[in-house]
Amino acid sequence: MADRKIIHLDCDCFYAAVEMRDDPTLRNVPLAVGGAGPRGVVTTCNYLAREYGIRSAMPGAEARRRCPDLVTVPVDMQRYRRVSRQVMDIFRELTDRLEPLSLDEAFLDVTDVSEHHGSATLMARYLRQRVHDEVGITVSAGVAPNKFLAKIASDWQKPDGLFVIRPEDVADFVMTLPVEKLFGVGKVTAGKLHAMGATTCGELQGFTQDQLVDRFGRHGARLFHMARGEDNRPVVITRIAKSVSVERTFSEDLPNREACYRVMEKLVEDLERRLERKAERKPIHKLFVKIRYSDFSTHTLERVRENIEVPGVEDFQPLVEALYTDASRPVRLLGLGVRFREEEAPTQQLRLFE
Repeated sequence: MADRKIIHLDCDCFYAAVEMRDDPTLRNVPLAVGGAGPRGVVTTCNYLAREYGIRSAMPGAEARRRCPDLVTVPVDMQRYRRVSRQVMDIFRELTDRLEPLSLDEAFLDVTDVSEHHGSATLMARYLRQRVHDEVGITVSAGVAPNKFLAKIASDWQKPDGLFVIRPEDVADFVMTLPVEKLFGVGKVTAGKLHAMGATTCGELQGFTQDQLVDRFGRHGARLFHMARGEDNRPVVITRIAKSVSVERTFSEDLPNREACYRVMEKLVEDLERRLERKAERKPIHKLFVKIRYSDFSTHTLERVRENIEVPGVEDFQPLVEALYTDASRPVRLLGLGVRFREEEAPTQQLRLFE
């Protein structure tokens, strides 16, 4: 099987990050989301609070005992879901092969993505930067040939980190990896493995698959493969894409509308490549454009344009002209996209944001 390119992206202390973003006075204090009152429980906390040993699911009273200066704020799920949608939409602009694990983390399979020179590392950097610039929070990323290793890698240099495990580095990486890092290995299983003389994956490789299955049942087979850095699980797509778009942030602002027209041909080519990867896409219903000016104000416009398979520059120019009314205003970002005709959603579809 050819090596895949998997990125795992995980927002750093997500709920707390949103709170600190929206209230700058919270950025330099130990902060817990949830945990107020005599029976409250901490939902998450920032890294300053973690230095006191505070963690998720800890009773608020215990958290305040450890850190008398702890600041607590109530959980605001509606706001976190809204921010999560922003983050996931940015990820989906790169690829539709996305598997959300929760509001704040997701796997991306970018094996067939040609943007950023086909480099998963460059893609991860690009996505982290966009979330930082557009959403105002940080994301840690792991890049690896499979989901298991990508998830471990994203936690390797948290917070706000990027760690890459190349295919040729897998064997050496797992040799010293503690067995506690393996999926499904908690305190009980780790204790049993330690008693067998396996504290690292390298030591665990000394046992045959039959031996591990005899000791741990079906989980033994997973342990055998994970100890070798093997994981063939695919990225499971849980949402049918409703749109496809491309955009570019320019190192130097475009000075006027004519300059926008000159870069549109390359953007349309990128959009065409993305559409070609969607073998079962639905009919196009709308075209849209996005412009971010030098003052960071962002504007979008969409119009119904059906009966076209792949739109060209001439299809987007009228939208740019209508949206870009001040023809000499500097442009920082330009984006183009299509929306597909809506159909009835599958009844078994995962409803992550409801």
